[in-house]
Order: sequence, then C-alpha cells, then structure tokens
Amino acid sequence: MPRKIVHYPHPALRHKAQPVTSIDKELHLQIGEMMELMYQANGLGLAAPQVALPFQLLVMNITGDPDKPECEEVFLNPQIVEKKGVMLGEEGCLSFPGLYQDVRRAETIKVHAYDLKGKLVEKVASDLEARAWQHELDHLNGVLFIDMMGPIARLAARSSVKKFEKAFREAQEKGEIPPNLEIEKLLAALEGRP
Repeated sequence: MPRKIVHYPHPALRHKAQPVTSIDKELHLQIGEMMELMYQANGLGLAAPQVALPFQLLVMNITGDPDKPECEEVFLNPQIVEKKGVMLGEEGCLSFPGLYQDVRRAETIKVHAYDLKGKLVEKVASDLEARAWQHELDHLNGVLFIDMMGPIARLAARSSVKKFEKAFREAQEKGEIPPNLEIEKLLAALEGRP
C-alpha cells in the first residue's frame, strides 16, 4: 500500500519514534516516498511519524521547491543540543491541513543528527528553518504543534481540531482507516517488537 500523510488524531502522531539503527534499501525507499509526499502537500519538512513510520527520520527542503533538489536534506536520529532566543510566528502542519496558528519557538537552534552515510552532522538553523526543525523534531517525540500553541491560539483552533477528530472517527467507521489497536500493532511490528 502506498504511504500517505496521516491526519490528526492518527495514533502514529503520538507514538514516540525509535532511533534508526540501519541505513538500507528500505530506508532509502521510505525517504523517497516521504520527499514525494512532502512536495505533493506543499510542505517544507516531513517527519516519519506523519507517514506512520515509527522512526527518528525527517526530510526537509526549506525552499519547498521540488526543482531545488540541492536543498533537500535527510536527517536520522536528530537532537536539538542548543536553543537561543524566542520568536512567535504562524505555523501549520501537514497532518492538520488548513490549520494555522501562532506558536512560540526558539529563534536559533543547534542540531546534531546523522546523514545517510551514517556520519554525525551539526547544523545551526535560525528563523523559518529553526521553526521547521523544532516542528519536525516534536513529531519524533509524539508532540504536535497544537500542544505548543498558547491558550488563545488553542481556543481558536478548537473547532478545527474537533473536525479532524470527527473525520478520523468517520473514516475508521467506514473501514478506510484501521482501528487504533491495529495501528498500534502495526507500529510495534515496524519497530521489530512482537
């Protein structure tokens, strides 16, 4: 079955991602699919849990332009090691299409991650790129941008969030999305757990 971006409240979005332990053909195929899905949805970044993969993997092209492959980046097992400053700005999420709210983030971050050669890389990002990084790294920990909103933004987003929940329940009732327990079992199987 082809991968697709899952929408809130899909259980994969709250599932804490496991470290990537091997770089193989399967991983490269998954990365290709993720890049394609990110571009189809006009995104700047996409984390593996957003396509129901329970791994610490993210893809990014801060330009959002598929004609700029030189800007494509893939990171495995990323961690923020330093944060500086504060910025407030509008944020959206491919797992909440059409929902945008202000979210407070660090203005500059330093990240450690591994590239596809298994080499440790260090990256410093600011402004929009720092926002994208923090957003995607939150996904790897089961944290969503609705969790990061202030009280007023959360109130403003409440009706949209309820619509996502209703649409998800209806899709499950129609059999278009498996029950949550089945999804949890699938995530565990992907992780190699019984």
